[in-house]
Amino acid sequence: MCGAGIVVCIVALWASRADFARARGLDKVVVLSNLCFAVPLAVFGALHLADVQSVLPAVPAYMPWKLFWAYLVGVALIAAALSIATKIQVRWSGLLFGVMLFLFAAMSDVPGALANPGDRFGWTFVLRELAFASGGFLIAASTMDGNRRDGEWGKWLVVVGRVVLGIAAVFYGVEHFLHPLACPGVPLEKLMPEWIPGRLLIGYLTGVILVACGALIPWGNKARMAATILGGWIVLLVVAVYGPILVAALRDPSIAVEIEGINYFADTLLFGGAILALAGATERRVAGNS
Repeated sequence: MCGAGIVVCIVALWASRADFARARGLDKVVVLSNLCFAVPLAVFGALHLADVQSVLPAVPAYMPWKLFWAYLVGVALIAAALSIATKIQVRWSGLLFGVMLFLFAAMSDVPGALANPGDRFGWTFVLRELAFASGGFLIAASTMDGNRRDGEWGKWLVVVGRVVLGIAAVFYGVEHFLHPLACPGVPLEKLMPEWIPGRLLIGYLTGVILVACGALIPWGNKARMAATILGGWIVLLVVAVYGPILVAALRDPSIAVEIEGINYFADTLLFGGAILALAGATERRVAGNS
């Protein structure tokens, strides 16, 4: 999993080197949206291929050929990661990934959340999958020129992305106020280790940024700046919080602990990549319409 992520990270850095050199200020973070999105896909794809038994329980019980679907998703994730990292056929890889994650939410997460509506983690999973799906749509929208025939599709994909990511950010922000010791970004079961300094401050500050930026993201004239700030903060959390957690997990003799550390790192990076993809798609839509 780590090897796949490192390889795709190197490829994405090479593919974006010219754009990164031209960008100024926080725009340099936005340029890394494809990298932040592609690396987790490679990590999760490698998990499907290397430890397929761990992902089989996620396949709905009514679906036949569970092993086939698990391997197919793994191959698809790696293919999408390479496409997005190299910026080749990104329109199709982004769209197809978005459709796949939307189906995951509809077939698995939504029924689970409705079956136990009092479980906050159920709705966290629903919004996470929808946010990831929106990130794929936004990656695709960034290639759709506003002056071309498919410009209207790109416009609506950006609108959907704004609404979904705005709702997810506000929901997650409120969760941070209620559970400030949860690992920041996507508030799931894992708590921040006690050896991380300023845990409460990180939790509450992340909640403030999520709510403030999430409330602004649906509005066109504020969406790009809010997404850039929020995406940059999430990426900073990945480096400063999830990086040390990952290092500690990889030093543990338990394979399960190692996989958990990698998953949390990649999961949060993908969420940040989706938000940065909104900033990038919004920038291109504005440029295309000017």
